[in-house]
Amino acid sequence: MGNNEDEAGAVTAPIAVDRGVPAGAGSLIEARGIGYHTPWGRVYGPTDVDIAAGGVTVIRGIGGRGRASLMLTLAGRMRVSDGTLTAFGRTNDQNHLFSKAALALVDEVDGLAQAITVKDVISERLRWDAPWYRWVKAATEEDLEQLCRPVFGPYSLPALGAYVNELPELTAAMLRIALANVACPPLLVVGGVDQLTRVRSSELLLERLVALGERQTVVTADVNGAPAYAGVREVVEVENLTDGEFSRLDTEGH
Repeated sequence: MGNNEDEAGAVTAPIAVDRGVPAGAGSLIEARGIGYHTPWGRVYGPTDVDIAAGGVTVIRGIGGRGRASLMLTLAGRMRVSDGTLTAFGRTNDQNHLFSKAALALVDEVDGLAQAITVKDVISERLRWDAPWYRWVKAATEEDLEQLCRPVFGPYSLPALGAYVNELPELTAAMLRIALANVACPPLLVVGGVDQLTRVRSSELLLERLVALGERQTVVTADVNGAPAYAGVREVVEVENLTDGEFSRLDTEGH
């Protein structure tokens, strides 16, 4: 990529990031007949999902409760009610999958408080990772660079004093991914690039995920999938993501 202009209009030169070598070929996740249901109805499934190791896989399917729950499942944050999910060589081992995966852009998990600064959220992340006995000072520009640059790549980092609710949507999305992906585990699950309201923002975010896919397996979602030129490894069509019973419950509640 050449020089780029971010949503705030700032132009930055590309930054070289050592992205390492992707995982070996083969399936990282194999799910057969998986689903999740509650006493009130089925949230998603049954469905089959295969995620190849390395690169970016885009789940193509309608957004909503079902798709979000599937992404939580693929990141080890939700157990399946039905079927089998084999990941990293273990079947239906949620804790093992959890330890190998980072999760971002799922509001229920990593949503940021709006009236808070970038400095505050970076500081909190550093303190969360530090041993309980170690005092961690407020985040510095160096901390911001180290934590965010792998995700932001050539794009301008947010100012430490900026409030989260004032950030452009692309900047805010990349910040959330950076906060989740500090340890760079083998698997990164990103809720959905189609959550961004601007089409161009979604395209740029997918570009950054493709870059991250050079060093880890990345899974995201988009109702429209991804164009061939985007550089994703595979687009996987997933059905049964929204249950009719839940749709009726939502309608009756209005």
